[in-house]
Amino acid sequence: MTDFDQIPAHRRLLIVSADDFGLSPGVCEAILQAGEHGIVTSVSALVVAPAWDSYASRLESSGLGVGAHLCLVGEDPPLLTGDEVPTLVDSAGRLFPSWRQLILAVVRGRVDLDDVRRECGAQLEKLAQSGIVASHFDAHQHVHLWPQLSHTLLSLAAEHSIDAVRATDAEGFTPRAVAVRGLGALFDRRVRRSGFVAPAASRGFDDAGKLSLPNLVRTIDGLGALRGSSAEIGSHPGLADDPDRARYDWGYSWSEEFDALCSPAALDAVRRNGFELGTFADLKQHGEVHRAGD
Repeated sequence: MTDFDQIPAHRRLLIVSADDFGLSPGVCEAILQAGEHGIVTSVSALVVAPAWDSYASRLESSGLGVGAHLCLVGEDPPLLTGDEVPTLVDSAGRLFPSWRQLILAVVRGRVDLDDVRRECGAQLEKLAQSGIVASHFDAHQHVHLWPQLSHTLLSLAAEHSIDAVRATDAEGFTPRAVAVRGLGALFDRRVRRSGFVAPAASRGFDDAGKLSLPNLVRTIDGLGALRGSSAEIGSHPGLADDPDRARYDWGYSWSEEFDALCSPAALDAVRRNGFELGTFADLKQHGEVHRAGD
């Protein structure tokens, strides 16, 4: 794995995150390999996913920074039963299929935030039981940005001594990107007021599932042109041969992202732009929670 020297105060920190650890064997193997042979430094752990139990010990010993990828939506069931979190599941005990259905239910007052606290608390406990001290948290499909949910999740994270978070941002001009940019700015201000730290810039939302080598190098170069001293790139690597991933029909180019993250050209871009690779645990040295360019 890449050696992370202590980041000097005058250096610029780049966190390269790999999401959805636990999703499938091919995703877990790719993330571990991209940490050992590529530029991945941090992992978002999806403890509700099928491969988590089989790979948790390898992640714990990998030396990668690990955060909680809190899950309230998607293909996998919650840790708690439907009786314990009734407003988060349907009659078959399944979570909301996507962020759209969850947020609509939140807006209509149909989600009990105590259910959110119980389920996400159980996920944080499961991560801790693996021997991992979480460096940060974020959420599957970025639902932690939604105001009603963010208040609950930030409070829960503080109770678990987690003080760093991903403040998702977007660059595009699609309605979804504009909404994420606005929600991200609101969330960023709440993060600051709550005493959390977050990278000054966040990238990866616009290229989710299609972070090819040209896109990755362009992203690193773009972050290099900003004035903030910390940044994060989110990614989704996976091995090409991974039949267990068929149940996740997301249209992602998993293996292309894996190849990009392990390419010497990616590491060259990191060095060319004056970044040091590190994790969310390194953020406090930089003292930045505002967005680059603010």
